[in-house]
Amino acid sequence: MTSDGFALFETAIGACGMAWRGTVVTGVQLPEGSTEATRARMARRHGAVESEPPVAVRHAMERIAALLAGAKDDLADIAVDDTALPAFHRRVYAIARAIPPGETLTYGEVAKRLGEPGAARAVGHALGRNPFPVIVPCHRVLAADGRMQGFSAHGGTVTKRRLLAIEGARLSDPPSLFDGFDAFGRVTT
Repeated sequence: MTSDGFALFETAIGACGMAWRGTVVTGVQLPEGSTEATRARMARRHGAVESEPPVAVRHAMERIAALLAGAKDDLADIAVDDTALPAFHRRVYAIARAIPPGETLTYGEVAKRLGEPGAARAVGHALGRNPFPVIVPCHRVLAADGRMQGFSAHGGTVTKRRLLAIEGARLSDPPSLFDGFDAFGRVTT
């Protein structure tokens, strides 16, 4: 999807990115390993050049930055362009957007709310492809037993846990000895 532009903005977790078309958000990027890596990913994913965001987009950036600093905001009224996404993904994202900051659901609970109780794995797949992290709070969806599971943003489940901690979510999944490391023992945070 080609966007009009993108911009980076500072948050408590690092430089995030946002792309837009007109005043509608076409994508959000959580911090990569560096600001330059985030910038490069935004340019590659959105086919846009870095530019000054319109007022509505700048306001959305400010609200995300505030949320990531601990403010309570569900971001539910920020307009996103999901028209090119599969209908199932749009339905999953609508349910995820209804989860208030600091609260969580499981993949199975999201599937049940969709009226498709056997679709927990498909819910996880849709959330793993979420182009609007934080606006569509995929980090608020957990495994059946409340554990952190698969988070596609840089840092994986460490980032997911950090986002939930910022929001004040109660977590039953304590960090493991291996959190923050990839399968080869390299630091991921």
